[in-house]
Amino acid sequence: MMERGSPEAAAPNGDAVWLQTDVLVIGGGPAGSTAATLLARRGYHVTLVEKEHHPRFHIGESLLPANLPLLDQLGVADPVRAIGMQKWGAEFISPWDGRQQDFRFAEAWDKSMPYAYQVRRSQFDEILFRNAADAGAQVIERCRVRTVEFPGKDDVRIEAEHQDGRTQRWRARFLIDASGRDTFLSNRLGAKRRNPKHNSAAMFGHFSGAARHLGERAGHISIYWFDHGWFWFIPLHDGATSVGAVVWPYYLKSRTVPVREFFLATVALCAPLAQRLADATLTTEVEATGNYSYTSTRSHGAGYLLLGDAYAFIDPVFSSGVMLAMNSAFVGADAVDACLRTPARARAALRAFDRSLRRGPRVFSWFIYRVTTPTMRELLLAPRNLLRMKEALMSVLAGDIYGRTPIWKSVRAFKLTYGLFSLLHPLRTAVAARRRSVNIRPA
Repeated sequence: MMERGSPEAAAPNGDAVWLQTDVLVIGGGPAGSTAATLLARRGYHVTLVEKEHHPRFHIGESLLPANLPLLDQLGVADPVRAIGMQKWGAEFISPWDGRQQDFRFAEAWDKSMPYAYQVRRSQFDEILFRNAADAGAQVIERCRVRTVEFPGKDDVRIEAEHQDGRTQRWRARFLIDASGRDTFLSNRLGAKRRNPKHNSAAMFGHFSGAARHLGERAGHISIYWFDHGWFWFIPLHDGATSVGAVVWPYYLKSRTVPVREFFLATVALCAPLAQRLADATLTTEVEATGNYSYTSTRSHGAGYLLLGDAYAFIDPVFSSGVMLAMNSAFVGADAVDACLRTPARARAALRAFDRSLRRGPRVFSWFIYRVTTPTMRELLLAPRNLLRMKEALMSVLAGDIYGRTPIWKSVRAFKLTYGLFSLLHPLRTAVAARRRSVNIRPA
């Protein structure tokens, strides 16, 4: 591996200057910063390139209990605790009949992870980014990667543009794409695919003065169903509340007024949420985004791999995004280390990485594809722990899907129960299936 601060090297054609690095990471979000930290600690020369400057706004403020052991390993548990709102559970609310159901992480199979945090991502992401610098990674902000080439083994050529217009070039032994929903490599490789089984869009903003629950429930994430999708309600440590609407594409396409006005009108369609926001003030611009669910046909190749949202993004109803991104970085760092240190192990390490990367979205997607169906609403609003199914479900909601917690027989029992309940109401199930097939069509 290269020594830190390796000198610039002439390009093979002699007409350019290239900086040398072992690993270049595109993107300074949770996945990229985590991978950079882990590899720098192992002695690699790591360059982390971020297109913006921290702190910068990012949506996705809700963490899972499974994030906490990862934060401990990174050494950032204390600073994250200082900015976090403790989240002991989640609640699902049906506006049609007023029913509500609490889920506590302490009810999961493994009782050792009873809470998580809600965080401002601007603060959380900066903590992870600065931690990568403290670990020895070279971190560069306001620099956007423009081109990547793979001319040969252990030779990746990267060209980037600084905000002031300067061009900078690197030669790396390995490239990690953690560019998030920019999907830098997946786009350039023609590997990005719209998820044919799910499709949604989102609008979101921050409020002040929203009504909160008391006690331990103050930090609950609230999920509200409504006719066009679902809402999130996420209380933050500083008094702000993140509110978002994840909707079917046809609904967002129907907008004929400014997005702020459309978002507030959408909130008004869900009476229990509108009541909690009756005395609240929208303090940020409302943002809208489409093309919300996608995947890549490949997770890695010769000299590169994809992490987190750069590989796939799924509907955020179970707050899985940050946990999946950070877990992919831990497994990805192991794979890169094997590729660079013991090439004979590279193929096996990349296969293990690929299996892990695909597992998270696959586990959560089964629930995501069904969360708006009448059958799933019935099961979530009236959970039973027969065959420890509720404990297993809570383990999935807590993100405990990679360890040795023996939840899978109970998860399969839950899926079987879902199927049986669907068969008991064939007309309702058929209508819901037809409606969903229409809802997920691209607009």
